[in-house]
Amino acid sequence: MAAINLNDRMAQERRARLQAEQLLALRSEELYSANRKLAEHATALSTQVIEQREENELLKGKTQKTEVELEVVTERALMAQRRLWDALTATEDGFAIFDRDWRLVAANPAFFLIFDGISDVTEGATYEAILRVATEEGIVDLQGQNADDWVEEMVARWEKVPIPNVDVKLWNGAYIRLNDKQTPQGDFVSLSVDITPNIRRERELSEARDAAEAANRAKSHFLANMSHEIRTPMNGVVSMAELLRDTALDEEQQMYADTIRSSGEALLVIINDILDFSKIEAGKLELHEETFDLNAMVGEIFRLIQPGIASKDLELRLDYDIFLPPLLIGDRGRMRQILTNLIGNAVKFTEKGHVTVRVLSVPPMDQPDALGISIVVEDSGVGIAPDQQEHVFGEFNQVEDEANRRHDGTGLGLAITKRLISLMGGKMWLESEVGRGSAFGFTISMKVDPDCGSGPVAGLPAGQSRVLLIGHGEGRSEPLFDALGRLHAETTQIRRVPNPQDLAETVGVILCDPAMDVAGIAASLTEADFNGARLAWLGRSELPDGFEVCALDQGLAALRAQLLMPAPDTLHPAELASPPPPEPEEEPAALPRLLAAEDNKTNQMVFKAMLKGLRLNLEITNNGLELVEAYKREVPDLVMTDISMPEMDGLEAAAKIRAYEEEQGLPRVTIIAMTAHAVEGDRERILAAGLDDYVTKPLKKALIHEKIADGLPSDS
Repeated sequence: MAAINLNDRMAQERRARLQAEQLLALRSEELYSANRKLAEHATALSTQVIEQREENELLKGKTQKTEVELEVVTERALMAQRRLWDALTATEDGFAIFDRDWRLVAANPAFFLIFDGISDVTEGATYEAILRVATEEGIVDLQGQNADDWVEEMVARWEKVPIPNVDVKLWNGAYIRLNDKQTPQGDFVSLSVDITPNIRRERELSEARDAAEAANRAKSHFLANMSHEIRTPMNGVVSMAELLRDTALDEEQQMYADTIRSSGEALLVIINDILDFSKIEAGKLELHEETFDLNAMVGEIFRLIQPGIASKDLELRLDYDIFLPPLLIGDRGRMRQILTNLIGNAVKFTEKGHVTVRVLSVPPMDQPDALGISIVVEDSGVGIAPDQQEHVFGEFNQVEDEANRRHDGTGLGLAITKRLISLMGGKMWLESEVGRGSAFGFTISMKVDPDCGSGPVAGLPAGQSRVLLIGHGEGRSEPLFDALGRLHAETTQIRRVPNPQDLAETVGVILCDPAMDVAGIAASLTEADFNGARLAWLGRSELPDGFEVCALDQGLAALRAQLLMPAPDTLHPAELASPPPPEPEEEPAALPRLLAAEDNKTNQMVFKAMLKGLRLNLEITNNGLELVEAYKREVPDLVMTDISMPEMDGLEAAAKIRAYEEEQGLPRVTIIAMTAHAVEGDRERILAAGLDDYVTKPLKKALIHEKIADGLPSDS
């Protein structure tokens, strides 16, 4: 029993020991695990500490770098601030900053200098208070304005967005300009700039402009007076020379008279060029639109130029677009001046060959309702070198070479022509080759007279559709062939005249070269009874005496120009050779009374001589006062008066005549001015004074006769 108990106890002890060992092993395992985890944690913590220490060191380096950079930036900012403030301090312009409550925050010395140490103007002072100090201390020159009103205006100015600039005059005569801005934060920045030099320059410029305008007015007045003073004696010279040419002179005397007249007219051209250029330079040249016939104008210029080319082997040609409307609207006088300059220059510099004027229709440049016209003046003259082509359009310039130096002139013609074309909205160009000739051309837009009845050009009338050109040289017949083709004409050209009887049976119109025996051809055709053929003269010279086979100015070809007109059915054979039947004699009527006023005795003599042969009752007075008195004594049929006269000028005399007519209920008499005034505005001034027309001196006999015929009543 005891042994069993012992075994049991030993077994129990073994079990207890085994359990204790197992528990110990478990606890040991747990302790080992805990130690292992503790070691791992310690290792991780150590690593973290090391990393944190490294990071701290890195952050420390960055912090130190940032501190250094911050010190540098701070130093730079302070330096920039110092520099900015030093600059604001050094500048002579006032600078000030106000906060959003309009109180002065800071200002540079130039701002305070204006106030000359006034204690009330300091940091913290309000904008309005500073303005009132400026008025009370007399710092600003209000120039008569009320001080309170000025302060209110300046305060109201800051309430506007943006704030407008304002100029302020100071007590010492200086001027400052206030340029104020509001910042996004609501502060105000004020900059006051000394503009005294600008004001002084503006005043000097204004005074210089006034002086220049006064000088220009004086120049214009001088030119007007000089024009009048020169034209008055030139009227005597040129007009007397013209009258002298109509007297019986031998060849030498005729040459002297021609020289006097041509020299006087050359001087007048120079005067006109200078006056025109002066007006263009001053921008005072105005264009006056009127209806005119461009075709007829070119023909008139050709006729005027013809006598000057009699000694040259030179031919004038015209290629005129027959489909151009007959009447255009533009400045007739200036267009004539342009064409006269271009054609005259071409003739002057061309000794032999031809001068051709081409007038064509082109698309309008900038006026869709207008007509575009291209005019080109070609010549076979000396030509112009490329390096001289721009030079010729300059003022007082001419081509400088041996071929051209012998020609006289002001050198203003082309300069004036180019500027006139520009004023008309056109463009001018030049093509030239030395030794082969030149072509001056321009394009311009012009309106068409709505009443001119422009439309398709009718063909040749029945019986005249077959045209014969006799003896035309090379190049001359091209414009005629082209134009006749447009008229649906069947045109044939031959060099010699065949049997006139055969011609009469086959052609309707014969166009004859001036080199042919026109009189002989006409006589042969007359013997053959013409058979309906029409003969037209296309020569450069006048028709033979007593030989008028065609009214050329109204017919197919214009005299001396090969000008094809749009109405060829007006051709007639020698109808003019038969004088019209004499009209029955009438009782002699009283002569028309012409009353004139002219203070210059020479011009009185010229005027009387020009009217010699006219059936007129002429009375000449010495001034406007005598003119009015003579008018009241007996009302004339026509009045012609000078403008510049002593005691009473022509304008005042005309005004008194008009007043007397109205007072007495008299019919209006035509009053024509005879004036040496020829500058821009004279025409308008004369017509506005009640006169009906005017002519410029020197007087031309033909023009005077024309004006008298137009001005006299129809029953005179």
